[in-house]
Amino acid sequence: MSPNTPAAERSGHRHRVVALAYDGLCTFEYGCVAELFALRRPELGVAWYDYAVCAAERGPFRAAGGLTVQVPHGLRLLDRADTIVIPGWRGIDVPPPEALLRHLRAAAARGARVCSICSGVFVLAAAGLLEGRRATTHWRYLAALRSRYPGIRVEANALYVDEGQVLTSAGSAAGLDMLLHLVRRDYGPRIANAVAQRLVIAPHREGGQAQFVQRPVARHEHGRLSRLLEYVRAHLETRHTVASLARRAAMSPRTLQRAFAETTGMAPYAWLTAERIERAKELLETTRLPAAAVAARVGLGSPESLRHHFRGQVGTAPQQYRRRFSRRPGAGAA
Repeated sequence: MSPNTPAAERSGHRHRVVALAYDGLCTFEYGCVAELFALRRPELGVAWYDYAVCAAERGPFRAAGGLTVQVPHGLRLLDRADTIVIPGWRGIDVPPPEALLRHLRAAAARGARVCSICSGVFVLAAAGLLEGRRATTHWRYLAALRSRYPGIRVEANALYVDEGQVLTSAGSAAGLDMLLHLVRRDYGPRIANAVAQRLVIAPHREGGQAQFVQRPVARHEHGRLSRLLEYVRAHLETRHTVASLARRAAMSPRTLQRAFAETTGMAPYAWLTAERIERAKELLETTRLPAAAVAARVGLGSPESLRHHFRGQVGTAPQQYRRRFSRRPGAGAA
């Protein structure tokens, strides 16, 4: 049996994923969960997830788009779940039922993995499962999440945030990124890539949700910045400074910094570091290059710098990341 085989499968127990349904169900978000976990995938050659859906109240429920949904199970199903997904919520100002919050707390206490898509983060926050943790949500709800739950470290630009046991994603389609990441964690990159191919989506989506925030950007600045970003991505190993980037984009340093903030939601150095770490992840997954070579190719200079920035961005060391996600058997240490 593969070392990437989930522990539940190795023990003879199929990993049970339970999604929450509710009146006003977000149809797209729920559909993402069902598409990833409910379909049988015999072509993958692994024991796929055991999937079910539950609800806090008696149905039938209304769902977005004029559908009516009948849910077969109540909240007790959460007591047997290995992973729980909250696919949105009926409104960020609508308090979740206390019974639901109790079951979520109990599930987390026994070690179940708990995830949210988009506005579903407010359910996890109400249950107290995000206190002291990083989390994200749709860019429209970021300010509300920050003000209501100051104990949460809100990641404004993340497509999803993995805190180990608790995961949150940004709006709608970012849920697919997070759910595919779960498959990758559970089954490894080969299986995740096969699922992504069947869904006709990218196994990894570059960038953060700031690129989708509605902001007016001057057309000439946007065009010059886009060309600059393409150049930098192709030359990550080169030493870049705000001054050198501004010269290449034919902008003043102040204009460059403003354009970066408007277009990417990040300062130039933060964006550059994030791009270098994304490239480092690809190299760790697909090559046997040692840490020094990876650091040189992405412009981070030294293995120590690579480890420092990698841990800050990814939450783990390069060596641990390679062991988990390498697509090449016997890949070397980083």
